[in-house]
Amino acid sequence: MCELLVGLPEVTVLDVTETGERVRVMIETRGGRPSCPSCSGPVVVKDRNVVELADLPCFGRRAVLAWRKVRWGCPTGCGSFTEDTPAIGAARLRLTDRAGRWATLQVGRHGRSVNEVASDLGCGWHAVMDAVGAYGKVLVDDPDRFGDVTAVGLDETLRCRVGQWRHQQWTTQIVDVQAGQLLDIVEGRSASGPIEWLGQRPQQWRDQIRWATLDLSGPYRKVFNLMLPDATQVADPFHLVKLASSKLDECRRRVQNETLGHRGRKDDPLYRARRLLTKAHERLDEAGDAKLVGLLDAGDPRGEVRMAWHAKEVVRSIYQITNGELADEYVTQLGIDLQDDSCPPEVNSLGRTIGRWRHQITAWHRAHVTNGPTEAINNLVKRIKRVAFGITNFANYRIRALLYAGRPNWDLLATITPH
Repeated sequence: MCELLVGLPEVTVLDVTETGERVRVMIETRGGRPSCPSCSGPVVVKDRNVVELADLPCFGRRAVLAWRKVRWGCPTGCGSFTEDTPAIGAARLRLTDRAGRWATLQVGRHGRSVNEVASDLGCGWHAVMDAVGAYGKVLVDDPDRFGDVTAVGLDETLRCRVGQWRHQQWTTQIVDVQAGQLLDIVEGRSASGPIEWLGQRPQQWRDQIRWATLDLSGPYRKVFNLMLPDATQVADPFHLVKLASSKLDECRRRVQNETLGHRGRKDDPLYRARRLLTKAHERLDEAGDAKLVGLLDAGDPRGEVRMAWHAKEVVRSIYQITNGELADEYVTQLGIDLQDDSCPPEVNSLGRTIGRWRHQITAWHRAHVTNGPTEAINNLVKRIKRVAFGITNFANYRIRALLYAGRPNWDLLATITPH
């Protein structure tokens, strides 16, 4: 009955003890005597060592499986070796096989923290993370995890800060923006990581990618130019409008300092208008529109902030155009107009950016794909940062993020043999 409850093949239950909220089950295997792996001759028992492995909770109590492992020795001098039974527990892991698979499922599929799972099993953080890494690496490195991809996006996120000076560690997420699936994570936010990752993909896989979305990033444009030259690059609409809004805010703060000699205070007209300036014009009612005009008249003597505000609204209107050819002409002329000498320097800078990225900006009118799914994946990855400990280790971070957001084939978990 004890062997039936323990549920392991070919084992003998030697002892069961209970201490507090913990159950300790002593077992040993009852298989045949093996042969020497070197000379294939008979072996003798050299020693017996007890290895304790954290097991799944038993009847509401934490369980420890004490495995009395046999160390065999060859009489002819070939050496010795310890028995290995993967069905009980993998080598160098401190969890049983079934506990390791359960922990991987909890941490990856259900997004629980490693610390929570370790508390349930009554073991240490590293014991659980080692098991998740051993079982999870096979899942995230599965070549069939993602199939054909026609649109890919790149975006960076801050992973952690390390050291005395809180040095920032960044990662780049590679995402299938049509399926909303995280393909992989590489270290840094430069071009080298994504270039190396794409270089490891088959040429046939890369040739199927039609669209490449990015957020006005020079390094990511270099990645697509080198590795996906036939893909059409699409600049994300959100980031272009955000850039226009940031230029407007820069202009407002500069004019504020030039006219009043200090940063914005609550009674200053331009500071009072900062929220209204960022809103879409069509969302302002009559009272809000009148208030904005009055504040600009009072705090913007040269009309620079007003001009930057109009530039922001004109940039927003790009995405109201439905004709692709008309959008090409509109964006090209807009980039030229915003660089006019009569415009403030912030608007000139915006015009130069639009001129450099005009082809990527207008590609949206043909592709209608954005980097929005990549931003959504970033939010999922940030959840990993909130619940994880020890995220300074990039390998652990990558496995946890891909298990949670990479859509692995969980059916493979039952067939994995960790190495």
